[in-house]
Amino acid sequence: MAIMERGNSQEARGQPQQTPDDDAGGGPPGRDVLKDPRIKRWLVRGAVAVVLCLVLGLVFTLRIGITVAVLAVIADVVRLSRKDSTVPAWQKSSAAERRTEKQLRSLEKGGYRVLHARAVPRDDEGVSDGRIDHLVIGPSGVYAIDSEKWDKRLPVRTLSHRKLFHGPFNKKERLDEARWEADQASKIIAGRVGFEVPVQASVAIYGPSIPWKVMRVRDVDVYAGNRARGYLRRRPKILTETDVQRIYQAAQKALPPKYPDAE
Repeated sequence: MAIMERGNSQEARGQPQQTPDDDAGGGPPGRDVLKDPRIKRWLVRGAVAVVLCLVLGLVFTLRIGITVAVLAVIADVVRLSRKDSTVPAWQKSSAAERRTEKQLRSLEKGGYRVLHARAVPRDDEGVSDGRIDHLVIGPSGVYAIDSEKWDKRLPVRTLSHRKLFHGPFNKKERLDEARWEADQASKIIAGRVGFEVPVQASVAIYGPSIPWKVMRVRDVDVYAGNRARGYLRRRPKILTETDVQRIYQAAQKALPPKYPDAE
């Protein structure tokens, strides 16, 4: 989805960027390995650990030096794991999506299945090639959740459940886009499973304070991003485990990953 407040569409969406080396035909194997950010991170961790071990070993004892070095490495691993994502394209540029993804992981044990960053194919008129940030299929139904990071300095308000404003900005187009994507997903999945599959559109907003729990505006559920998990948990069960699995498999095939290397 392209929206004004997200900035440049490709860059803001974490679209993989081509670099000059992509077509250079490779190079020495060692150089390619060293370009891997994970290798670099572990080299830095190792260097820091050695320095800590030596310094503290001289000041105190070798045992204390080793202990502190190990704890420092563990702390860094834990810190970075909180930023990790199962969708590689999100790892650098989409904090809102990562935060929602983290909430949704805990729902898996409750029978929920989630697909991230799914492309919505163009319709018959060739309109839009949108993206659903999180397609959630579970006992309480099917949901298309889009995660948004908005300026926290601007207030969010609604008018008669038909208009949503972020400061002076009318978010009508954003809501209509989210609803369109959910409707398209519903039709596409239903065509595969042979029965109606309603998909509820929703927008999880991070940044500004949201003065309500869940508000339906233009048929789209709007709520604070940190309520995404609760939003799904509190709904009545309407699908069986078999239904969930069948819809999940159909959606997996019918809605391709927006980024082919995301799976």
